[in-house]
Amino acid sequence: MDQLHRQGEWPSLEFYDGQGQSQILRGPYLTWTGWRQVEFTVPAGVSYPLRLRRFYVAETKAAASYTNEIVIDGLTAKVAPSITAPAGPRVSDPVVADGADVAAMPWRFAVMSDAQFVARAPDSDLVAGARRTLREIKAARPDFLLINGDLVDEASPEDFALAKRVIEEEVGDAFPVHYVPGNHEVMGGAIDNFKAAFGATYGTFDHKGTRFITLDTSRLNLRGGGFDQVAMLRDRLDAAEKDPRVGSVVVVFHVPPRDPTPAKASRLGDRKEAALVEDWLAEFRRETGKGAAFVGAHVGTFHASRVDAVPYVINGNSAKTPSTPADDGGFTGWSLWGVDPVTAREAERVRRDRFGAASPWISAELRPHVDGLALDAPASLRPGASARVAATITQGSRTVPAAYPVSAGWSGSPNLHIGSRSGAKARHAAVLDPATGTLTALRPGQVTIAVTVNGVTERREVTVAGEEKAAA
Repeated sequence: MDQLHRQGEWPSLEFYDGQGQSQILRGPYLTWTGWRQVEFTVPAGVSYPLRLRRFYVAETKAAASYTNEIVIDGLTAKVAPSITAPAGPRVSDPVVADGADVAAMPWRFAVMSDAQFVARAPDSDLVAGARRTLREIKAARPDFLLINGDLVDEASPEDFALAKRVIEEEVGDAFPVHYVPGNHEVMGGAIDNFKAAFGATYGTFDHKGTRFITLDTSRLNLRGGGFDQVAMLRDRLDAAEKDPRVGSVVVVFHVPPRDPTPAKASRLGDRKEAALVEDWLAEFRRETGKGAAFVGAHVGTFHASRVDAVPYVINGNSAKTPSTPADDGGFTGWSLWGVDPVTAREAERVRRDRFGAASPWISAELRPHVDGLALDAPASLRPGASARVAATITQGSRTVPAAYPVSAGWSGSPNLHIGSRSGAKARHAAVLDPATGTLTALRPGQVTIAVTVNGVTERREVTVAGEEKAAA
């Protein structure tokens, strides 16, 4: 590759993996003149085979104006031998809960992100997806909504005018809306268009004992939003430590510190910034015993993890096509959060016993859009027999398992026990263990199985017939 009169472009390769998902590989910034071989490392965990889509160069500084040229002599793929690797373990995080758990908490807020619509197509599927999401959120009646970036695609004044109109038409004054900018809020220009329509790019507010701190990562890092916001984060964490009215802190910004996908291309570009945020939140929780959590977006998938006991949740796309498979968080939707701020007594207990179990002060219900919900269960079982029970969601042509990370609530008739078999009583005719998807018949009777996803419920009747002694 020959870069003439270096200007600073970022070489990028886009390809489709074996799941049909787009993946981006980044090379080193072009800082030389003359020929040089550039290698793009394919990360571990990518699903093969790979299909190249395009090569392009990126620039994250909107004010940059380039001349001259880049010459590519050829592309060569180094291919490893084909092997069949065992599937890795599926890890779930307890911050993801079902709707009943979230509804039982004292108050709730909603998060949506990544619609990426444009004003020149006001009737597009992307606008329709954003409107649908807002209607579903309004029906859930949260205390407020956080739009965590990339609501629009090209950041034109017309894009933001359409965004304001969509929000006003679908939400009105039902609850406050806080809009946090993402990288598409500066695409093709400065952040000024966003500011003119929606105001400040970062800020803080308290709500019922929880402090929310929102930051600007529209330049794919924190420093691009100004050093003042980093100083504000430190100041508001310090103030929350001393304020008895604040029991928990939630930090919200678009580009997350970590990207759970193999390519790792959708995370904070400066790894020191990522470590700084993670260290500060872990330190806050450790030293105060109060709650701390992070909410991000940008990756195109729903995902939950934990860093030093602090939950980190990535909110998936509300309209744009997801970037991961459907059974791995790749669905469209939004999240509803339940909050029970940490009390002074609970904080003191956590501070004294840092390795003990903390109170589950925050939970996230990950809500996919549901065009259809199907429940697969046997019509009948004999006592002692077991069968598989599963539910699937349809989103247009996409089929999504109603299993983690989807928040699916399982319930049933009084004679159906939900949980492990060890908890069943004499009145129960059957046991359904949602963790394994196993229905076990115990004694004769008829049970009703129900699953609820994003307010949609599907039911099936199962008859347990035969000799009760067979269940022994």
